[in-house]
Amino acid sequence: MFKLCTIAFLALIFSACENNADLVKNIGSKKLGVEEAEKIKVNYTVGGKIKTVLTAPLMLRVQDKESYIEFPKKLKAVFYNDEGVAESVLTAKYGKYKDYQSIVFLKDSVKVINFLKGDTLYTDELNWDRSRAGVEFYTDKPVKIRTKTQILNGIGMEASQDFKSYHITKFTGVISVPSSSFPE
Repeated sequence: MFKLCTIAFLALIFSACENNADLVKNIGSKKLGVEEAEKIKVNYTVGGKIKTVLTAPLMLRVQDKESYIEFPKKLKAVFYNDEGVAESVLTAKYGKYKDYQSIVFLKDSVKVINFLKGDTLYTDELNWDRSRAGVEFYTDKPVKIRTKTQILNGIGMEASQDFKSYHITKFTGVISVPSSSFPE
């Protein structure tokens, strides 16, 4: 009788323990979580002084194996000096902040304007990395820089965050143009 009960019990357990392949495969996988915020404004300060004001119509905070913050509809960042004066502005149609690397990746109609010098950078992709002091902006893509009297074209560039100084890696051309001839 004991043998019969044991066999019946084991049969019941094994028949009830059916593995679902999809369920087993997903055990331990992290679920993707997305937080959404609209019409955001972020003030970044250091020592009580405003350094950057970031605005965007949409921000997504994605929790994944490597979490990140995404700006899929456009963004604008205004950079300020220690006296609180706006020095430069950056705009792009897309941005992504990679938490795990502390790097911002920008693409699609990226534009940086230095208010003091009047220089403007145009590129399709640009990276910002605060750990690269003095050359926070960099790209290996084509760039165009419009100064008051020239248009500088090249491939690759490094620049300071305030865009006061920059270095084009490979020049492809310089065009001298009077400032009155520049289109707005």
